[in-house]
Amino acid sequence: MTDTHEIVTLITGADKGIGFATAEGLGKLGQHVLVGSRNTERGQAAVDKLTAEGIKATLIVLDVTDKDTIKQAVDTINKQFGYLSVLINNAGIALDRHQVPSKLSTDVIRKEYDVNFFGMIDVTQAMLPLLKKDTPAKIINLSSNMGSFGLTTDPNNRLYNVSAVGYQSSKAAVNFFTVDLSKELADEGITVNSVNPGWTATEFGGRPKDAPKIPGMQDIADGARQSIKMASLPREDKTTGTFSEFEGQMPW
Repeated sequence: MTDTHEIVTLITGADKGIGFATAEGLGKLGQHVLVGSRNTERGQAAVDKLTAEGIKATLIVLDVTDKDTIKQAVDTINKQFGYLSVLINNAGIALDRHQVPSKLSTDVIRKEYDVNFFGMIDVTQAMLPLLKKDTPAKIINLSSNMGSFGLTTDPNNRLYNVSAVGYQSSKAAVNFFTVDLSKELADEGITVNSVNPGWTATEFGGRPKDAPKIPGMQDIADGARQSIKMASLPREDKTTGTFSEFEGQMPW
């Protein structure tokens, strides 16, 4: 590939929060960002804001729980670009509200898995043919330190007392998908890595908009740093099968 090759990056759930900050950061680095959004109006507003900043951005209507919109997204990307360079599986939800595992409804857990795990897999599987058209390519899955067995079983870690079994287990499952897929694609020029964005001041998990930051909570731009870093590694970089945050590697 020449230096003029355009990096085309799809980010799911990119119309706000960490997803939008990731699109903004990568767009400023020269990547053409595809703003995945299940809501056309919110998605277009995000694209308009990015475009006003001089960023190449395109709306891709995409609900990770709806296979029809996933297929339509693949068709749209294929027609407009013909390939995909980077896939960032950013879309996610947290509905547990710290209920104890003995009382958390499996209906809630299933909703979390539909987005965080099954939706992530459906999008990845559907986008793989496009990624294979632009190898070396990258897949980045947003996980969470809350899904780390190493941290949540450490009595000295602040996550030890966290109870969100639906969200936590769905993110641990994301990590297993990362590991297994990285092995499968090792010889095909596609890297697969998990990223922990960290505890970030967004509306995620039902946090009220414009609520004051809790001590230890980071800004949205900080939450996007590791996704931006991993998505902007040199194309020839072969880092794969890892779980990391901006400060370094995470325990599984």
